[in-house]
Amino acid sequence: MAVLAPLIALVYSVPRLSRWLARPYYLLSALLSAAFLLVRKLPPVCHSLPTQREDGNPCDFDWREVEILMFLSAIVMMKNRRSMFLMTCKPPLYMGPEYIKYFNDKTIDEELEQDKRVTWIVEFFANWSNDCQSFAPIYADLSLKYNCTGLNFGKVDVGRYTDVSTRYKVSMSPLTKQLPTLILFQGGKEVMRRPQIDKKGRAASWTFSEENVIREFNLNELYQRAKKLSKAGDNIPEEHPVAPVPTAVPDEESKKDK
Repeated sequence: MAVLAPLIALVYSVPRLSRWLARPYYLLSALLSAAFLLVRKLPPVCHSLPTQREDGNPCDFDWREVEILMFLSAIVMMKNRRSMFLMTCKPPLYMGPEYIKYFNDKTIDEELEQDKRVTWIVEFFANWSNDCQSFAPIYADLSLKYNCTGLNFGKVDVGRYTDVSTRYKVSMSPLTKQLPTLILFQGGKEVMRRPQIDKKGRAASWTFSEENVIREFNLNELYQRAKKLSKAGDNIPEEHPVAPVPTAVPDEESKKDK
């Protein structure tokens, strides 16, 4: 595992090797890493190396080397979380029914400002995040239950549109644990978001369950209010032009005068 982690990260980053070759630092680091593995595992050379293993085999890593390699592998995995998705057991992508509109970096602002009577709940997610993949079926089920004319559900992939994450202040770093993030928009403005962010930019502990989303965002109340607004908008009668009422023209002589 300690040896495979850097190798898989290296294979995944093959298209970027051309950039690395232009910098001597990365090329020298790759050569030193390969030389270490060859010296420690190649039988003609490793037999002359000292070892602290109980079986006396100098061609295998001892416990100190295993600890160091595991520590370095953990650092590599944290720095290259997106490229290490092959090594983690991720939940399958949700492909079921949903009433969700997907935004990009251009349509999200236009849609939020288009009709300010519409309330939006937007999920900021990334495909490489396990938490986002786990929350996908829950969010889809909520959209099927609560979507209506005045209450809409949307999603935007901040892993693909990074400028959206900067614009709406949603950090993509795994250390901040801000993915997924749900933001409630009313009148085109942000009203609330979950999880909440502390002063250090880290997300407060919050469970993305269906019950928590319904309670925190008052979905039942928002749904009833949105339905009333939509019905009121549909029942407004059309204003037809009213024909003017003819006024009686007085006769030249009234009955009294006669």
